[in-house]
Amino acid sequence: MAKPSKFLQYTLTTLVLVLSIVFVARFGGPTLLRNYVSSGIGTCETEPILCMSPSETINAGEVNTQYKQELLPYAVRHISIYAPKGFNVVEEMTKKFYYKKHRRLDKGEMFYMLYEKPGFFPGLYPDLKKIGVRDNYEFMRRVMFADLKNLQNITDAFFVIMKGIFTPNLGGQQSARMALLTIGRNRGFINYNITGKEHYFDCTLITPEDDFFKVYIFDPQGRLDMEKVFTIISTVKKYPSLKPKKGDGSIF
Repeated sequence: MAKPSKFLQYTLTTLVLVLSIVFVARFGGPTLLRNYVSSGIGTCETEPILCMSPSETINAGEVNTQYKQELLPYAVRHISIYAPKGFNVVEEMTKKFYYKKHRRLDKGEMFYMLYEKPGFFPGLYPDLKKIGVRDNYEFMRRVMFADLKNLQNITDAFFVIMKGIFTPNLGGQQSARMALLTIGRNRGFINYNITGKEHYFDCTLITPEDDFFKVYIFDPQGRLDMEKVFTIISTVKKYPSLKPKKGDGSIF
């Protein structure tokens, strides 16, 4: 039997927390439930992202073809992407409390990428189909719009906890922004913070076939702006999907 993925391991661990709130939700009411969840993952003050939702809609439109020519092809186990020279590109599994600082960020300019197959998240939690969550996009939509301060029941608590898992470090969260995103035929979400020297981009794209891609970019030198990031993530595909020339500096 194949070993479970790191993502699945962390997700199953999270289920213990979700299940433990059932008693509180049933007998304590929304206020006690919010307090209980906050004690485990943080409050609106300590983790502002838990009480934020997408506040804008971005249609990336045409990509910057000139900038695209400057990018190099990279690939990890499941994903290929064109990225700027100098960035480390690695496959990452989403981890518990990933919104906190990640020790590997000290290694410099990084791309962390994750791929999951169509229907992956509803497949992990079959009961979600009873509330209309039948694909990866609807799962992520519920996650991105989860709001700790409006938590009323077990379902709300579940998606708030998932939001904590799915949102990586965005620097000072008070200045972070969340948006709905469309690039070509793909739709998704982008959380970003470009107010300081360090830039952070947390991009989720889901194809019409429900393939799930997550690209988290840590840009400590502030080299990338939104236009460049849209051009970069427009190149994301399932691997193997590109054949780089020998000696082009790509990672394989």
